[in-house]
Amino acid sequence: MANYEAICKRIDELSDKDRLDMQNLYLSHYAGCSKAQVASDLQDKSEAILVFLDHVLVGFTTLKVYERQWAGRDIRIIFSGDTIVERAHWGQQALAFTWIMKMGQLQKEKPDLPMYWFLIVKGHRTYKYLPVFGKSFYPHWAIDRTDLKPLADTLAQEKFGADYNLATGVVEFPESKGHLMPDIALPTEEEKSKESVQFFLAKNPNYLNGHELVCLCEITEQNMKPLTKRIFAKGLA
Repeated sequence: MANYEAICKRIDELSDKDRLDMQNLYLSHYAGCSKAQVASDLQDKSEAILVFLDHVLVGFTTLKVYERQWAGRDIRIIFSGDTIVERAHWGQQALAFTWIMKMGQLQKEKPDLPMYWFLIVKGHRTYKYLPVFGKSFYPHWAIDRTDLKPLADTLAQEKFGADYNLATGVVEFPESKGHLMPDIALPTEEEKSKESVQFFLAKNPNYLNGHELVCLCEITEQNMKPLTKRIFAKGLA
């Protein structure tokens, strides 16, 4: 069984090799972007989670942690940035488990602040992380969480301005800022039969052109699946 290692690093802790490997991995899976764009996105984040197999980078995700006022109180936002895993390693769980544990650690830092996971989704496989993590989120194909829509809209408008379409809930860049290459973006026939995939394709029909679906999930133990809750608790401890 492959022994994956996931390491969380602050952006200023990344070595030149880390940054180069991240750029090369990202650009081998995404079109419509450049090394300069990947580097700029990275500098706007707080931390990165890197996944290695035999000391070779096979996947990563980035995140930005910030606070703002909402409904008269302080809240904490965890914004997910660039994420990619090589196709040969799609089955690994090290990235997801380390990310969940990181959420527990962040909750422990400021336990009194409500915490939300804010992400924009370029593909149906990334969207499937949401139902693995939480019981409900916005937008969901079967559960009405329109109570989260006002915050999702506000966060998206703050970050993307006029590129965010309030009516569709999608960031519609006039020119792609990165989109998955078709050979990995298109769902298989089996995947097309899944509700989550059908919903994503209906909500974001132009994802192949770099449009991104805005999503929001409450990070609370009450909203977590059992496995997620156990891993989250390790971070809290």
